[in-house]
Amino acid sequence: MSTATKAAVHTVLVVLGVLVGLAGALVQGALFPGGLLLALLATAALFYGGLRAVGGQAGVMTSGLGWLAAVVAVGFGRGEGDKVFWGGLADLVFVLGGMAVAVMCATYSTLPQQHRGARTLDR
Repeated sequence: MSTATKAAVHTVLVVLGVLVGLAGALVQGALFPGGLLLALLATAALFYGGLRAVGGQAGVMTSGLGWLAAVVAVGFGRGEGDKVFWGGLADLVFVLGGMAVAVMCATYSTLPQQHRGARTLDR
């Protein structure tokens, strides 16, 4: 992969991380039990997709940076008192669960290699 392609992939992963973090923060609060599960599944898909797209831990890191930046920015709120996270159980599960999923995906140091000489049963 060329340097320009790598930079483009990492930029897209950061943007996707921001979008998934914002969407997850809104969905988990609006639709409590199902929304939280949906937000965590989207977060896991983002991190694993970043791992597969880049082929290593750097994909999890770049998508995780975007996700974490969005979640922290939403968590601070505004001076007027408008907040998305109010410190409830679902908020903590979303933030800590997302971090745990990022750590799980980052521990895959290498992707499983497929055996090129193996025969499939479909033939």
